[in-house]
Amino acid sequence: MNFFKLQNIFFIGAVILLASCKKDPPYVGEYAEYDNAPYSLKLTNNTLPVPNLPADNLLTIEKVKLGRMLFYEKALSKDGSMACASCHLQEDGFSDSDQFSEGVDGLFGARQAMAVVNLAWNENGFFWDGRAELLRHQSVLPIQDPLEMNETLENVIAKLETKELYSLQKIYKDQFVRAFENGAINELNISLALEAFMMSIVSDDSKYDRYLVGTATLTDSEERGRELFFGEYNEFFPETSGADCAHCHTGTNFENDKYINNGLDSEVDFTDLGRYDVTEDDADKAKFKVTSLRNIAQTGPYMHDGRFNTLEEVVNHYNGELHSSSTLDPALASTMGTGLMLDADEIADLIAFLHTLTDETYLNNADYKTPFQ
Repeated sequence: MNFFKLQNIFFIGAVILLASCKKDPPYVGEYAEYDNAPYSLKLTNNTLPVPNLPADNLLTIEKVKLGRMLFYEKALSKDGSMACASCHLQEDGFSDSDQFSEGVDGLFGARQAMAVVNLAWNENGFFWDGRAELLRHQSVLPIQDPLEMNETLENVIAKLETKELYSLQKIYKDQFVRAFENGAINELNISLALEAFMMSIVSDDSKYDRYLVGTATLTDSEERGRELFFGEYNEFFPETSGADCAHCHTGTNFENDKYINNGLDSEVDFTDLGRYDVTEDDADKAKFKVTSLRNIAQTGPYMHDGRFNTLEEVVNHYNGELHSSSTLDPALASTMGTGLMLDADEIADLIAFLHTLTDETYLNNADYKTPFQ
């Protein structure tokens, strides 16, 4: 064989050998490229204030799309049996109709699943006790919770990268490329995508919203309930005293972003210390997040432990069944001598108003449903 031919063969072989020893280059997407086209929150009636969205996680169409995929992805759980959406069902206002949600190993949590609604307007921690500072932090904790999805983030990343995942390997890899400039399937990007999708879930098309903009009229009962809801409690003038609900459930999102003790138990009966477990401040014992009342008729059972099954039970609690303790909210404590002084008709009117906060658009919006259909 010609020496030069032999030399060329060895050279080509060496090149092939060296190439085979190199690590595969980062995946950059076969049919995808980074797309930072902005996503605009879908506001129908513009009754909500402008939210303070995170400057370091700007909403994009592709990021929200990826977050939606992950929200409904059962591979995020240990055995592939449940997703975030398993405990946050759209028809239930993105909450759970069960008192406590059941995890992959048949274990139950100790708190009721909170509704995913208007989280773009939440600025003071997440979960009932506020243990997650940002929504991105909250988004990955249920994945790792032994009582919930009971999976490691390392395994989640591996599953999202593997071709055995429902033949979705290229779909996920390409979608991470579209959503993030670095295209990486990692913990940070998973959390940011989930944060983006959950922030995109908006409720502002209830009957009450339409009433505010003049396109709907409240019934007589709903109007009396509205007046009670926003009316201040006054023990000295029972005929004009209100239910003072707006003391905590204020503004058009019907929450104040605070943690309070709303008199569910007396001090000796505290079994869940709530915010105290995060702050270790005695003043925070048995305090829990004030949740939005939007779609409240769809999100029972109620309270952090789901102890009340109906809105009637909730109103009755505030109307005369409060328990005293050192951390009880002062405004609620001031009503304990008389209760809210609501009669049966007033309770019915108040509940009629609460039903006007139901938003059928939010409950049925196709943009929030599973993409895997």
